[in-house]
Amino acid sequence: MLTLPNILTMSRIAMIPLLAALLWWPGWYAGYLAAFVLYCVMGITDYFDGMLARQSGKVSKLGIFLDPIADKIMVVSVILVLAAMGVLNGPYAGDVHVIAGMIIVIREIAVSGLREFLGGLQVSVPVSKLAKWKTTFQLISLGALILGQGLPDWTIVEGGIVHNVPHIVGLITLWAAAVLTVITGWDYLRVGLKHMD
Repeated sequence: MLTLPNILTMSRIAMIPLLAALLWWPGWYAGYLAAFVLYCVMGITDYFDGMLARQSGKVSKLGIFLDPIADKIMVVSVILVLAAMGVLNGPYAGDVHVIAGMIIVIREIAVSGLREFLGGLQVSVPVSKLAKWKTTFQLISLGALILGQGLPDWTIVEGGIVHNVPHIVGLITLWAAAVLTVITGWDYLRVGLKHMD
């Protein structure tokens, strides 16, 4: 049960409180840069735990259970802390960007519940290519938002407004992830509704 892939997954879960703690101090640039490095390390372990499990033929029930949970806990934790610290704020729209984060959090909870319900019926819902794009945008977005706080001077000026480049990239990809979240969430819901009669 304690295979290397599972250890990597559990280490990712164990790193989440440290990641949240590093994000808790806006204006602490070194903390946000450390959080960005830690976030990247967690992403790398996510890639390798799955790859190693498949290559070694050691795909376990524990790994199948823990891997998506680790991803969801990390994403939801980062969104909640960034929202609480006022990072999900941008030019023109202000705090409206929090809605994109909220859409992602709601979808993660809803899809988890739906998968649990369908699992009891022995119905599996495969991950679509669109869902993989959603995850990609989501991970890029959160990484960019963290990096933007660590590199506040990485800016451009447009229309007399100073924009932090990673932060703007983060907000744009956050909304892209939110849109794909709605689309893929509806796809999952349609499959679930067929089994709710």
